[in-house]
Amino acid sequence: MDTGGRFLSSAKCLLRKTLAVFCCLFSIGLSSVFSQGDEISPGSNLLTQGIPRIPASLAGAVQRYTSNAYGLPVAGWDANKRELWIKDLKSDATIVYRVAEPGGSTKAVLSISTGVYDLYYQPQGKYLVYNRDTNGNEQFQMYLYDIEMGKSALLTDGTSRNTEPVWSNAGDRIIFSSSPAGGKGVSLSVINPLDSKTNRLLVQSSGTYFKAYDWSPDDRQAVFIEYTSNTTSALWLVDVASGTKTLLSSKEKSDEYYDSPQFAKDGNGIYLITDHDSDFRRLAYLDLKAKKLTYLSTDKSDVEDFKIAPSGKTLAFISNDEGISHLHLVDTTSGRERTVPSLPSGIISDLYWHKNSQDLAFNFKSARTPTDVYSINIETRALSKWTSGKTGDADIAKIPDPEIIHWRSFDSRVISGFLFRPPPTFTGKRPVVIEIHGGPEEQYRPSFWGQDNYVLNELGVARICPNVRGSTGYGKTFVNLDNGINREDAIRDLGALLQWIRTQPYLDAERVMVTGASYGGYAALSVATNYADGVRAVQSIVGPSNLVTFLENTEGWRRDVRRGEYGDERDPKMREFLERIAPLNNAQKVKKPLFIVQGMNDPRVKTGEAEQMVSAVKKNGTPVWYLLAKDEGHDFVNQKNIDYQFYATVLFIQEYLLK
Repeated sequence: MDTGGRFLSSAKCLLRKTLAVFCCLFSIGLSSVFSQGDEISPGSNLLTQGIPRIPASLAGAVQRYTSNAYGLPVAGWDANKRELWIKDLKSDATIVYRVAEPGGSTKAVLSISTGVYDLYYQPQGKYLVYNRDTNGNEQFQMYLYDIEMGKSALLTDGTSRNTEPVWSNAGDRIIFSSSPAGGKGVSLSVINPLDSKTNRLLVQSSGTYFKAYDWSPDDRQAVFIEYTSNTTSALWLVDVASGTKTLLSSKEKSDEYYDSPQFAKDGNGIYLITDHDSDFRRLAYLDLKAKKLTYLSTDKSDVEDFKIAPSGKTLAFISNDEGISHLHLVDTTSGRERTVPSLPSGIISDLYWHKNSQDLAFNFKSARTPTDVYSINIETRALSKWTSGKTGDADIAKIPDPEIIHWRSFDSRVISGFLFRPPPTFTGKRPVVIEIHGGPEEQYRPSFWGQDNYVLNELGVARICPNVRGSTGYGKTFVNLDNGINREDAIRDLGALLQWIRTQPYLDAERVMVTGASYGGYAALSVATNYADGVRAVQSIVGPSNLVTFLENTEGWRRDVRRGEYGDERDPKMREFLERIAPLNNAQKVKKPLFIVQGMNDPRVKTGEAEQMVSAVKKNGTPVWYLLAKDEGHDFVNQKNIDYQFYATVLFIQEYLLK
């Protein structure tokens, strides 16, 4: 589901107002927009305030850490050969490469001139569908691409938002999530991609988020999930011809989660992930006739993804154990697990079965590699490495394995996170950057940082990535501990982390910076207002400054889903609470330097969230840096913008954390 973080997400109706406010706010003190030879200046698409000149030497120092931090993930198997396709989703182009054998060279087989969000292949391999937006506004349009002809055709109307297409088994139709411009909720539509006029509404949403996952073997029915929040959902079956839907999950329980349903080979049941009757998300089989669930995994860790082999005889799934992935293979007849070859410690994702039902491909990433592509032959147990992620020229071997740390919060609950230590050549107490994940229900997991490794390796700054209450991966009880009126408890977990740092002889509690993106940016601002004495500097990237104004202005297709997590701002008591804890309404407490980053086209967290915080904190006389990208949304995707933001962040760290 794409309701938060790139899980996905402009403000066109407010754009002119935003531009007017911004031009007034920045009429004084704009940085030069031209390169000055010995300094790095933002281009005309970046507007800055308070950010000093960035020396060109900094770009040279960081250059060897510049790489594709996302790597080259697997796109699937060739329809006929034992060859893998991998994809490079650049901001200006999308390229698909073919790799003929493990460790083999890459050969470009497909190129789309404008960058896209993702590719969705027809089972027969003749066509693919892709979606793309404009400058990060997430108003995704869907296109059909003829692979042999190399031509694209627009399938959608140019104004609605369209994502997550699912091909029928026959390859003649697609079900996808769709919302009209300014619409409420996300519905399901169906289309024959060879005839855009066949586009029709399949299931209408009243505010929740619908996402289809699979067609029945005979293509008469489809299974979809209705997300009421990022942690609660319902399971539905729909007749594709009539649009009649049938609820398969419990009517009585609204706090359950269902995800990733897939039909069994015979169509008599559905495999799915659910936390029904468990604190953790388990893999289960639902017998459609008996309406009975049978569980195929334990209740001690979350299952986060699975795929059924084309034969229907083997099922592969991934479990998440304190942020580390484990791959499992299950015989669907006996329910017994097969032995899996030993894999490195890291994160596994994107399972793809070859049509032979023996070769399973997947992505792997860790702190030392962005994305490597592996495959396992389930019969021979042979593990093959097809590609290696590019890490630039940096000495990645210097990066130590992250350490899992634990601390007790205000209510004695144990909270965990990951600590990255700089190389041992740095002695004495180390300054610390705390990086808070978004969501809020996401989970920080050790993955490759790309440019951020410069801060660790060359500046000697330790990094702590906490998973405070509300994070996934630790059970349903834990993920719901920060909902609604309990929002501040997650911030108290961060306050307890600041106290824990004071007990660590290796860490410098007098030099701590807090940063975060999206909800992590909100949390960072909340730390700035609640624990100002515990930090030296704060950075908020596309973070809300007031959850009331955030909910009122975020796009309608996601508003109701977010209310399930944050609380309904239309309720007077909830509104009073959210206003009281808002960083914006406590901005007078922000006494430490603040760096705010924002994309002008962000449909999730509108530009006003950043501007109102910048204006309020400036009244304190507090140093404020502000970076606004006119051609970005919730995620920065253009490399020049990513680079400038990073250079400015390094300068901010040097100026306010290291001195």
